[in-house]
Amino acid sequence: MKTNIINRVLEAVRDMATIWGDEMKMTVKDEGVLIFFIIVPLLYPLLYAWIYNNEVVHEVPVAIVDQSHSHDSREFIRMCDASADVKVAYYCNSLDEAKELVGRQIVHGVLFFPTNYASSIARGEQANVSVYCDMSLMLTYKAILQTTTNVSQRLGSKIQMQRKPGYTNRDDEVTTHPLDIEEVQIFNATGGYGNAVLPGVLIVIIQQTLLLGIGLAAGTSRERNRHASLVPISRHHNGLLRIVAGKALCYAMLYAVITAYLVLVVPKIFSFTTLAGGRELLGLLTPFVLSCIFFGMTVSCLIRYRENVILIVVFTSLILLFLTGISWPKSNIPAFWQGVSWIFPSTFGVKGFLTVSSMGGTLADCAAEIKALWIQTVVYFFLTCIVYDIQIRRSK
Repeated sequence: MKTNIINRVLEAVRDMATIWGDEMKMTVKDEGVLIFFIIVPLLYPLLYAWIYNNEVVHEVPVAIVDQSHSHDSREFIRMCDASADVKVAYYCNSLDEAKELVGRQIVHGVLFFPTNYASSIARGEQANVSVYCDMSLMLTYKAILQTTTNVSQRLGSKIQMQRKPGYTNRDDEVTTHPLDIEEVQIFNATGGYGNAVLPGVLIVIIQQTLLLGIGLAAGTSRERNRHASLVPISRHHNGLLRIVAGKALCYAMLYAVITAYLVLVVPKIFSFTTLAGGRELLGLLTPFVLSCIFFGMTVSCLIRYRENVILIVVFTSLILLFLTGISWPKSNIPAFWQGVSWIFPSTFGVKGFLTVSSMGGTLADCAAEIKALWIQTVVYFFLTCIVYDIQIRRSK
């Protein structure tokens, strides 16, 4: 009895090792799979992080339309130009001329001073400054809007002190700033775009490249009818489990190294915030990588041609990034799309990784995400067994 059990175990291990070896050889020999499994994960994050390494933009060019031609308007312009984020590049005679510069991407914003700007201030009325920004670039829009807002507040405080002077400097401070507000940026000390977005992008890259590589490998197997070679193994006891486990082991071994590179090396190279320890990363990323592998194996059997894998995965990657809630508040996403996002491992992987890496959380803080990832791993594992069984039956 014991001998039979040992023989079955050894036979299962040999079958898994054979499948693992065949899958590893195909990965190395197939240029498409090799690119998406090795080259893209190594180079793509470096390119993305290098682009956003500066994190904030400075000296954003703007155009000025000053119809006031007054000391007050020139003071406003000088203060904007003296800031670190805005640069006065052009003076225009009309809004149409300034809009043409924006359309040609020579400037990214326009400051418009009406003719009654100085007279409104002199009469004690509210003066208006119109700010037009190029909304296609979020960082430039933010720089222009924040600079003009800060300048208007400072000039407003100056005008208020001139009209209601206090006996001491402290009286002036209380008059102009009755509430002392201190801005503290939580979990993003630099206030940069890279620290905010890159951690989530790295997790999406893991899922994206796994889906691409597994999909291409499955497409090659169907084109060359490699599933026929799995028929003898599938007839054994738990044959499907051996096939799925052998292939998954190959992908898991490759992405154990790739994932460590993405979450440990890339952030260190570009000095992005990393607060997670080894225990937190291992506890979160293990179910995430496994769920991505089995999800990719399931999807790969539903897409017939390998070229379609590239089109579908690349097209949906940006959508999945938005559904994670990293660039758009989760509370503002409709309930239907939130439900759709639960299908994909990246939804829970990104949220959990931000908790442990950017916020310094523990495994207990992202327990719900880890639980969801393990559920996805189990569900997609059985779905993979089902679709592989169908594929092998068709290849007989």
